Amino acid sequence: MSDVTAKKPRKKYNLFTNKALFYLILPIVIESILSASLGMIDSMMISWVDIGENASNAVSNVDSVSNLIIQLFSAFCTGGAIITSHYLGAQDNQNANKSAKQMIMLVLVLSTVIGLACIGLNWPLLKLLYGSVAEDTFAYMQTYFYLMAASFPFIGLFNVAASLMRIQRKSTSSMVGAFLSSALNVGLNALFLFPCNLGTLGVGLSTLICRFLSAVFMLVLLGRKNNLVKVKLFEKFRFDGGMLKRILTLAIPSGIESCLFQLGKLMTSTFINSGCYVTPVLDESGNYIYENGILKTVNYQANANSIASSINTMGSIVGSGVGTSCMTVVGQAVGAGDVDQCKYYIKKMLLISVIANAVWTGLIIAISPLFAGLYGFSENAIDIAKNCMYFFLGVQFFVYPFSFTTSSILKATADVKYVMFGAVGSMLIVRVGLCFVLVSDILPFGPQLGAFGYWIAMCSDWCMRGILFTSRLISGRWKKAAKLNDKKAEPLEENSGSAA
Repeated sequence: MSDVTAKKPRKKYNLFTNKALFYLILPIVIESILSASLGMIDSMMISWVDIGENASNAVSNVDSVSNLIIQLFSAFCTGGAIITSHYLGAQDNQNANKSAKQMIMLVLVLSTVIGLACIGLNWPLLKLLYGSVAEDTFAYMQTYFYLMAASFPFIGLFNVAASLMRIQRKSTSSMVGAFLSSALNVGLNALFLFPCNLGTLGVGLSTLICRFLSAVFMLVLLGRKNNLVKVKLFEKFRFDGGMLKRILTLAIPSGIESCLFQLGKLMTSTFINSGCYVTPVLDESGNYIYENGILKTVNYQANANSIASSINTMGSIVGSGVGTSCMTVVGQAVGAGDVDQCKYYIKKMLLISVIANAVWTGLIIAISPLFAGLYGFSENAIDIAKNCMYFFLGVQFFVYPFSFTTSSILKATADVKYVMFGAVGSMLIVRVGLCFVLVSDILPFGPQLGAFGYWIAMCSDWCMRGILFTSRLISGRWKKAAKLNDKKAEPLEENSGSAA
């Protein structure tokens, strides 16, 4: 009789090999870098031809509004992508194609309606959000916002097509589209800003053209015959009530969460545009500068926050890319119906996010002073921005995967309602509430910390999100939303297999 006790063989999961994960995640991360660079490049390049720095601040403010609106129909992409990914995991290609077409048409209609509404409500919407900014800044914002609103249908189509390519494990396609768009954006910005001297009109036209061409490129790729999910825009179509209901069940909570998250950023950024942070611009003799009878002013805190926000976007790219990949990986694992496999890939994606985020954020910390110097802002604004950057990047180094990758994983399991309530509650109570106290000039006892106070509130919100979403994953309660409750809920630590 052998005295060697036989060990139970460790179960292996091959839905996504390490090589497949690498070729899925890397292009998504590169695409995220390129896509995030569009707004930053606009703001950075115009800062070099901007007297008083107000046009660059205007571009940054409008990008905040645009991101809020884009998040709305991007959430519908998320809802549809989760369902399509579940179908692919279950090897139901027919319904995968059907849900993909429903999602495309839904996003096209929604983004077009929103774009037209923003064109018509340009002045009242901006006045509501940024009524206290200088007159010249507001004029720049109106010009830029008209062009951003016109581009909404194209960015909507690009996002939905890119998400459908990713869930087929063809993330290289969307990466190429983002690369072409970014390269063209830099070239057109240089043309419209310097020889043509078109200012905010130029950077807006550049973004509009790039979004149109990148949308066309992605739709052509999506219509290729060798795709598992292939959709052609101009073919017979009608909405399917049952399929739309499934998409909206996931999309609406995601949309509420994403939009209110961006709205929170907007609300807190308006605190920094308060009159207490505005300073008149002086010439070399110490006299006030007027342009068309309007006193030129500068808001060092708002400009510093524009720089810091751009760096934050860059610092979040890798974590965001891994989170986007979770829609494909965890989504297909859920569709396959194996709860242990789901737990395995949840752990694996979270571990990848922790490692990748640490490496990338460390790199951004090292080169962030160089990024800040690329803006044509004053030394005052750059110094304020550096203090903010070192603070939030230090927090992001440890916290980001548990705040945001976890929420993407929960969405991929269809646990979208918990994410919505958790994110919105944290944003309103922690981010907006704390920022109001630390930054706003309304409270007589407020410390008015400016941009630094904004980032204290932001990082506090990240920590609260991390507690809420990580605890949800560990509890195993996400399995109810994923309809994997055929087994007794077990903590993630009991998952079979290694996540390494």
